[in-house]
Amino acid sequence: MTGVQNGFPLGPQPGVTYPIQVLYCGNCSLPIEYCEYYPEYEKCKLWLERNMPSEFERVLKLGEKEDGEGGGGEEEKKRQKRGGKGIMKARKKEDGPKQVCVSRAPRGKKKSVTVVTGLSTFDIDLKVASKFFGTKFACGSSVTGDDEIVIQGDVKDELFDIIPEKWPEIDEDSIEDLGDQKR
Repeated sequence: MTGVQNGFPLGPQPGVTYPIQVLYCGNCSLPIEYCEYYPEYEKCKLWLERNMPSEFERVLKLGEKEDGEGGGGEEEKKRQKRGGKGIMKARKKEDGPKQVCVSRAPRGKKKSVTVVTGLSTFDIDLKVASKFFGTKFACGSSVTGDDEIVIQGDVKDELFDIIPEKWPEIDEDSIEDLGDQKR
């Protein structure tokens, strides 16, 4: 019983074997006919050539047909990139001095916050560290900026003991006291 509803055919189509087998790329995890839309298409081609040579031949022939039909004389097809966060680029870490800086900044008349910077140079996750400080001191703690944690209250003196205890790779000599700072 094959019919048409809203312009789409219903039921099994003639010439199609069911269930439909979909082949996925081991590099980008997309179906292989969509690899060309992945930003690192060349790596997908290499994986396909090594692992599925027959499918690689078929994809290459399809690619040559498409280039031949609408080729406006361009040597390389320009890709439009959409979506923004398809591949996260790793941040480059500075090879500067590994130093944790602790300072106190006034907040209002009688209140203050403690600012900790430099933990990311030791490859410490700032969100985890912020959560640890918040529970340890029973106060608010948040990550502000690239490498800065703000802890509510004046807990600067306690940090000199707690940071090396929690993260042994940071010794007490690596922690610098900047005193009172303005934010």
